[in-house]
Amino acid sequence: MAAVRFRRYRQKRRFRFVQKPRGAFHPRVQKVGPEHFGVVSVDPAKARSKWMLCDFYGNIIVPPTFLVHDRIGFDQALSNIRQAMTGRHLHDLLIAIERTGSYHRIVQRAFSGAGFETRIVHPFATKQHRQPSDPGNKTDDTDLMAIHRSAIGGFALIEQPWDQTSRELCLLIRYRRDLVRQTSRLACQIREHLEASWPGYAANFYNLWLSEVAWEFFDQFETPDDILAAGAQGLRDRLRQAQVRFHRETVERVLNWARTAPAGEREAMLHRRIVMALRADRQQKCREIQALERESAARLVRTPYILLLSFPGINVVSDADFAGEMGPIEHYANNRTITGRAGLYPSRYQSDQVDTSGALVRLGNRRLRAAIMAIADNLMGCNHYFRVLAHRWKDQGKDPRYSHVKIASRFCRIAFQMVAGRQIFHHPGVQQRHYILEKLLAFHREHETPADQMLADVEAAMTYLTPKMRRMEAQPLAEQLRQVQEGRRGPQLLGDILPIVLARLGVGGLQSRASGERPR
Repeated sequence: MAAVRFRRYRQKRRFRFVQKPRGAFHPRVQKVGPEHFGVVSVDPAKARSKWMLCDFYGNIIVPPTFLVHDRIGFDQALSNIRQAMTGRHLHDLLIAIERTGSYHRIVQRAFSGAGFETRIVHPFATKQHRQPSDPGNKTDDTDLMAIHRSAIGGFALIEQPWDQTSRELCLLIRYRRDLVRQTSRLACQIREHLEASWPGYAANFYNLWLSEVAWEFFDQFETPDDILAAGAQGLRDRLRQAQVRFHRETVERVLNWARTAPAGEREAMLHRRIVMALRADRQQKCREIQALERESAARLVRTPYILLLSFPGINVVSDADFAGEMGPIEHYANNRTITGRAGLYPSRYQSDQVDTSGALVRLGNRRLRAAIMAIADNLMGCNHYFRVLAHRWKDQGKDPRYSHVKIASRFCRIAFQMVAGRQIFHHPGVQQRHYILEKLLAFHREHETPADQMLADVEAAMTYLTPKMRRMEAQPLAEQLRQVQEGRRGPQLLGDILPIVLARLGVGGLQSRASGERPR
């Protein structure tokens, strides 16, 4: 049982009105009069919806009517609404649509395109307004009445429009996340069938998925006895013919396993065929994930969220996840609105002098919360400032969940200042700041991005850099260019891109070595 704590000096929230800020429309009702203000309630479904029109008092003007999701059905509904507005002298009107997966989107687009203001009602609000009136009775008609009550109570909320870049980024990162989950499931299935065909083989490699040697042997030999028959020299010759780099210790380790390998299942050959099919599927999904990450980066650099790459512990992928779930930063008044939307605050029970706090609230945007908490994990592992904080709180006996949420909340505060302010925020966590363009170029090198797309992304990111930041960003790039010109090992593609980037940053080209001198 949770201990009861008394908090007499808790800061009180100040409310201006009872309704939700984005759901209040009572000044409009006062202007035209309640009997001249209409509310259209819509309960969407997959193929058709049901709607009704009432005035502000709840008097039914148009009874519940079916709406087929096609052009004829929408035109008929709009015609009926306009006729009712003329006949009942309705001077103002709004459309309250219950959120139903994605089925409500087609209805929202149709009414918005006709010039009506559309608002969204959460199903939770509909349920809470239906149960007191019709307990145990859920129909389309009772839902419509509950939607009307929710709208009148201020729970029909205005959705802020997202720009095209933010919508595309959100769609890409969610698709990528689904592919990552599918790839993880495939990896588990592959290991299961691999153990059934070649027991203990995967343990010979530090990272099975990155080892070309492991899969080259599995593709070339059907049984462990075939590996043993080839011998060490035969295995090395096979790898050289396939142009696969290897260590002699790896070959010896595989041979030792083949000498003592236990027998697989009787269906080992079928398991082997399944492994090869699942691996091909996994490789295809990995290529899709890599392409999606490149596309996400191309959208990310066109948003101010690119400034978060200066934060040690944040990479392009995690930054894109956060930006995609956040949407335009202009939709947030302060950092508390970010944590409020993500549900990063404790639930509270207060009655008279009893005031207790519990676990995090259950409601909230869970995708945004997951993106923020993933960044908090990275900060605790890669950012020196937050790693020290986490260890300090651990020594004080704090719950690890407390540390995660505390760091996530601090990140939201810093991220809001950086993104909304369009500048690098001065904070102890950014003392050893990373360079945005350097991290972006490293990401594109790892993903083998074409040079033209890489250069376009870098130029788009530079639009969010102030002159002072550009001078700072040029320092590590100039050092990289010097190393490339001196002939050191590294990607030579940078030798073509870095001079262009430095010129965009306002830094003159570097002098190469004198003619006739051989590079080191």
